[in-house]
Amino acid sequence: MQIKGQAVLFSEMTPGEGGTARFHNWYDTHHIPVRMGCPGFISAQRYRRQDGPGYLAVYEMDNVDVLSSDAYKVIKNNPSEETAWMLANVTGFTRDLASEASVRPAENANSALLDAPVLYAVCFNIPAEARPDFDAWYETEHIPLLMECSDWLMVRRMRVTDGVPESYTHIALHYLADARALQSPEREKARKTAWRDRLAKNDWFKASYTVFDRIGSRQIGKR
Repeated sequence: MQIKGQAVLFSEMTPGEGGTARFHNWYDTHHIPVRMGCPGFISAQRYRRQDGPGYLAVYEMDNVDVLSSDAYKVIKNNPSEETAWMLANVTGFTRDLASEASVRPAENANSALLDAPVLYAVCFNIPAEARPDFDAWYETEHIPLLMECSDWLMVRRMRVTDGVPESYTHIALHYLADARALQSPEREKARKTAWRDRLAKNDWFKASYTVFDRIGSRQIGKR
């Protein structure tokens, strides 16, 4: 069964005060299922932010054009009363649409990598002139060093097409067996190379780092 696509919709929001149970019910029984019925949506998985109250949903899609389709526009432009109320009462809303640029699974990986218990998301805004060097570092040095850690299961690099409220250019999605991988000797080694030190001297190298725990089961689209 296919659950991964070539694009993701990466959206985070925080329920209003006192509305967490209602928020989860709406998300699990209405918001995601409606999108899973739209052509081009493959699957969706929800997560809880480790450092705060936010909740993330990562939608797997065939490609970024799905959000421009007539079928999706009908969903987007005709929200139910519950959806309209919920979206008016959440905070911390983010939305990033991105295409997969590369994927690196661990050796001897199984098909469940996409459902790893921890998702570590790193968002960068890289100027165009610096991207070749940045991409080469990430692909040829940084990812291989990280994946020397047995808990580092998969890395997907995404190129952002559209984002609200931030305008990132790149998102790296790291799928981890355990958050302790972030304190591993392998990650420490990956963060102390001469190439990384050179890149880190640039103001644009500062990134947004967030750790999420998977919650609930993956929902699958109707294909």
